[in-house]
Amino acid sequence: MKKSKNNNVKNKTPKLETVGDFINFAIKQFKRNKVYFGHGTDNAKDEAVYLVCHGLQLQNCFDDSTLKEKVKLRGKNKLLKIIDDRIKKRLPAAYLTKEAWFMGLPFYVDKRVLIPRSPIAELLEERFVPWINPEKILRILDIGTGSGCLAIAAALAFPRAKVDAIDISPAALKIAAMNCARHKVTKRVRLLKSDLFEKLKGKTYDIIISNPPYVGKNEMKRLPKEYYHEPEEALLAGRKGDEIIDRILNDAAKHLSPRGILVVEVGNSAPLIMKKYAHLPLLWLDFVRGESEVFLLEKGLRVGF
Repeated sequence: MKKSKNNNVKNKTPKLETVGDFINFAIKQFKRNKVYFGHGTDNAKDEAVYLVCHGLQLQNCFDDSTLKEKVKLRGKNKLLKIIDDRIKKRLPAAYLTKEAWFMGLPFYVDKRVLIPRSPIAELLEERFVPWINPEKILRILDIGTGSGCLAIAAALAFPRAKVDAIDISPAALKIAAMNCARHKVTKRVRLLKSDLFEKLKGKTYDIIISNPPYVGKNEMKRLPKEYYHEPEEALLAGRKGDEIIDRILNDAAKHLSPRGILVVEVGNSAPLIMKKYAHLPLLWLDFVRGESEVFLLEKGLRVGF
């Protein structure tokens, strides 16, 4: 009688005793099973360290003494399940830990929201200098707030500003509310269910930021399996991926202050947007971390988009 094959990680484990053993084991398993990285880390080592550290609630997994610490049976079983779920279910690490880090801040996340990873973080770190005077920013809008990471980061970067954070998903707004409370910005960040500018008539902003859905149908079919755990409505934007971006550009000018700026991440739709809106003075930004898939548009250069 033939034995049935079982790819479960737990049935393939060597002798694992220490924190370092589990990190090395996870690295090997991630590489062997060709796990995709792109939701917070970009390599097997960082992913393994993060998951083991979080799973054992350790502060520093790189310390030699910590790496040599023995892992108790309960901790072993927990780590084996985390590694197994990461590989077999292709669950992104952030959904396993229910936490993602953005601009050095922790955010609660689950499958109701996109995992924070926007390069707009770099612009927030610099407070959008040189395009605006940070001291004069009083109103900010975040379109498609999801977990609330951009809105919260903006509120912290501009302590005098009020931030409107909109999303079409009530489930996402619940997560954003939890994160606003966690970072103590509930008095300055207003969460609102709105289909883009639908509920914002007459409102104007000094900065409008957005990481909207920008994946086309064909591209969606080619994405690694990890992406299919994220909400489809936060990724898919029509046949070509430009559907939501079109709507933002169509209406944004009416909601920008005279010297306001619009900043939008467009991902792999960038070539299409460049060609389609060649008549607009879109400034395509360079980043230290990430691709040049974000444009900035100053209202002063083009009153009507």
